[in-house]
Amino acid sequence: QVQLVESGGGLVQAGGSLRLSCAASGRTFTTNAMGWFRQAPGKEREFVAAIRRTGGRNYYADSVKGRFTISRDNAMTTVYLQMNSLKPEDTAVYYCAERKDFLGTPFTDEYDYWGQGTQVTVSS
Repeated sequence: QVQLVESGGGLVQAGGSLRLSCAASGRTFTTNAMGWFRQAPGKEREFVAAIRRTGGRNYYADSVKGRFTISRDNAMTTVYLQMNSLKPEDTAVYYCAERKDFLGTPFTDEYDYWGQGTQVTVSS
């Protein structure tokens, strides 16, 4: 079983930055893709960014392109989401997810494991 634990959320003013971390443990494979999603109150969970574990192209939602960066550590056990120039509309619970495939996708139903989420609140 795979366990994903997010951390790094918090309260920040608009224009500020946060870095989220997702630590993976258990039967995780280095070839699996990882993704970040978010869910604001009253809204559906939406795609934020995805990364192939073994490198290559990363994927971003249009709403975060140029502001957010997804990356991983060399051991491929932790995935990060660096969030800069944060806006109030970025406020949401952010979830890390892992997919049993090497390609990242923007679709929630194509991910097999999920973390519990970490709250990000951006004040205006």
